Amino acid sequence: MPFRPVHLEKLSTAVVHQIEQLILRGILRPGERLPPERELAERLNVSRPSLRDAIGTLQSQGLLSTRAGAGVFVADVLGSAFAPALVQLFARHDEAVFDYLSFRRDLEGLAAERAARLGSDTDLRVVQAVFDKMETAHAKRNPEEEAQLDAQFHMAIIEASHNVVMLHMMRSMYELLREGVFYNRQMMFKQRATRGMLLDQHRRINDALQQRDPDGTRTAVQAHLDYVETALRDQIKAQRNEEVARQRLDHEVERH
Repeated sequence: MPFRPVHLEKLSTAVVHQIEQLILRGILRPGERLPPERELAERLNVSRPSLRDAIGTLQSQGLLSTRAGAGVFVADVLGSAFAPALVQLFARHDEAVFDYLSFRRDLEGLAAERAARLGSDTDLRVVQAVFDKMETAHAKRNPEEEAQLDAQFHMAIIEASHNVVMLHMMRSMYELLREGVFYNRQMMFKQRATRGMLLDQHRRINDALQQRDPDGTRTAVQAHLDYVETALRDQIKAQRNEEVARQRLDHEVERH
């Protein structure tokens, strides 16, 4: 017979499973500090020795890390997604920029479609709240804030798709974007016409999502990333044209 004896789960094991799920689902994020031991034990309704046992297990798994005098933190599990040499290679070649955008176009289009179908009402309220902040930031004309909210908006949609593999993969990709490996997002928000276009595109994405239109949401995301790609190609071409023009000017000055 396929039956096995039922064993009562250790409290520390239950704590491990709960924290694992919070990390897996992206609720606890890399670098986030856990509450102090006494407070966390009270929240989980377990003894402090059971909590210490669980934290020790999670540390051995590489999911948590302890900093002397600072506390317990979620480990930087995204940091190992790409080797440093590969990250540097990405940064040196334009080809990687457009492959990155193509990757985002496919993955985020799928995530947007899933979010429209599978996201809860609360998920959609989160996306709406981020978009509302984007409109407020647009009025302030703060490129740095707009760029940060742009990333938050896209990540909120990915989170609403409820696919944990996609979630962690895209978080690692956005971390590289935040570090300026692929391109400087803030540059796109410094041009008035581009800023307006980007806000309109995010509005169309949000409107389709709030209406739970899977095809419309996916199409809006893809159109937005197509625009970003075109803008970046134009920017790179303009920079190269300027370099050539400066060489011509220098040569012309030297001739006289």
